Amino acid sequence: MKVTEHLDRATKPLISYEIIPPKRGGSIEGVFETIDSILPFKPPFIDVTSHAAEVELEEQPGGVFRRRVKRKRPGTIGLCAAIKHHYNIDTVPHLLCHGFTRQETEDALIELNYLGIDNVLAIRGDDTGYQKKLMNGRTRNEYAIDLVRQIVDMNNGQYLEDLIDATPTDFCIGIAGYPEKHFESPNLEWGIQKTKEKVEAGADYIVTQMFFRNQKFFDYVEKCRDAGITVPIIPGIKILTSRRHLNFLPRYFHIDLPKELSKAVEQADDDSIEDIGVEWAVQQSMELLEAGVPSLHFYIMQSSTVASRVVKSITDHKELFAVTEQG
Repeated sequence: MKVTEHLDRATKPLISYEIIPPKRGGSIEGVFETIDSILPFKPPFIDVTSHAAEVELEEQPGGVFRRRVKRKRPGTIGLCAAIKHHYNIDTVPHLLCHGFTRQETEDALIELNYLGIDNVLAIRGDDTGYQKKLMNGRTRNEYAIDLVRQIVDMNNGQYLEDLIDATPTDFCIGIAGYPEKHFESPNLEWGIQKTKEKVEAGADYIVTQMFFRNQKFFDYVEKCRDAGITVPIIPGIKILTSRRHLNFLPRYFHIDLPKELSKAVEQADDDSIEDIGVEWAVQQSMELLEAGVPSLHFYIMQSSTVASRVVKSITDHKELFAVTEQG
């Protein structure tokens, strides 16, 4: 089922999750354990991230460095298929521009279509320092809007080659939104205009980058609506769980942490930091649900422990808990 269909059928807000594939050589059992722990909360869909190849320098004998290019976390499509088969939960694989040719993207979309996966999240992806060389006339999508257009073309039966009687796909397309603006955007309004262009190109919904102050999300949604963006906008939630997050999250995701949150974490002993992050996320989630958001999307990545604590607190308020028609 498509994400938009889940949203349309829901009688109350939904709660979804985002996970990360295991590192190369890792076991899927850890992923299944994570999903088992969130099953009581009936996730309607689960996002699975994708990762392009990265460049690593490995020191060899004699002080010589060898350049290696590899994907640390392969398996996004296989993991999505395994989750769908094992749990009958819809999945949303992330598709990237960086690190993949348009031909590889078309192949991935064909596989996803055969697997009965109805959703994709189209994003540009992080610059990993590796730019794949284009060989034999291959091309790449430079920006997320180019990726959206390629998916829409396939939904219309238009492939990279002229094929006779090509079967159209029917993917629901999600894109990313940035309540605190994308770090490459000159300003928030410029970024919203680019988001509008992706929606006009065929994107069906938006899921936002993490944020820790709800007013930023509310302001972002208002500006999107004023710009004429009418698709659902799902807030992304990250739970702060360690002192390291005070520096890592702003540096890596280009977001601000509220002064009162960072001060509380800085002054707390190590055993109390997780409790502070959980309480903040509970209050944040409750306020968002009371404001009428269509869904909450938790970035849990590898561990669902703290997210389960937050969602348990939320779902104890039965009037806010999502009840969906499964189909």
